[in-house]
Amino acid sequence: MKLAFITDPLESFKVYKDSTYAMMREAARRGHELYVMGQEDLLWRAGAVSGLAQRLHFTPDAQPWYRLQAAGTVALKDFDAVLMRKDPPFDMEYVYSTYLLELAQNEGARVYNDPRAVRDSNEKLAIARYPQFTPETLVTRNAPLIHEFLAAHDDIILKPLDGMGGTSVFRVHRKDPNLNVIVETVTHYGRRTIMAQRYVPQISDGDKRVLLIGGKAVPFALARIPKPGETRGNLAAGGTGVARELTPRDREIAETLGPQLNARGLMLVGLDIIGDYLTEINVTSPTCFQEITEQTGFNVAAMMLDALEHAIERR
Repeated sequence: MKLAFITDPLESFKVYKDSTYAMMREAARRGHELYVMGQEDLLWRAGAVSGLAQRLHFTPDAQPWYRLQAAGTVALKDFDAVLMRKDPPFDMEYVYSTYLLELAQNEGARVYNDPRAVRDSNEKLAIARYPQFTPETLVTRNAPLIHEFLAAHDDIILKPLDGMGGTSVFRVHRKDPNLNVIVETVTHYGRRTIMAQRYVPQISDGDKRVLLIGGKAVPFALARIPKPGETRGNLAAGGTGVARELTPRDREIAETLGPQLNARGLMLVGLDIIGDYLTEINVTSPTCFQEITEQTGFNVAAMMLDALEHAIERR
């Protein structure tokens, strides 16, 4: 197969942990042709969506680990699959990319994850479709309502709807002397909608990343355990990743959401689960492949390529 990956710059990859790198390695091992392009390489011209793509070859060296052929313009419909693996932030440039990728789909391109589904699935707000699995949650930009929510639960988390990697996430208590300034800061004085959630103390045991591939759960989660003195388990915030088998509750959540999300074109999804509660649904560029594989021996990238090959064969 001829596969195109839309990625961040290859020189920025941390190859010991990067999930896109793991996918590429597995695809190359299976004999597929690999092409890469950046978000900035997408274009619409003469009625068709193309990308300025470069053929990628792996080298035996650690640095550089890749060799690229000269770039050429290729219609996205001419690839067997296009994988959107650009990391957040999910800004307007990301939105524009989803528009272009959706146009490419109309021309016959096979894009994973589905760009419309990605655009319609804010990674924080998407949990609102599954309230039976979430902790008590409030979405608002109204400061008095946030204060009421805190009074009801005593200990809460505040986070922006467009954050990533644990940025701008605050834990606040009822008697926090900085409460007013935190609410003002995170809501931009009432101009930005945020999410408030009841604090789930099981975060001390890890913020679990459960991967869904083709509607099915990887049998191991990566529990991201906060460093001492920290509330956030995100690896980007210094958390430590420990692979664990899924709990019965993890499986219940995964088996409920998996088929529904896959039917919407979301082949690869990362669920965030704290204790027994679903807190986020990640659809842009889910990670943790390599950490799970290294600690358990389960080849997550192989599961991803199996799902991708199966999807393409059915088209």
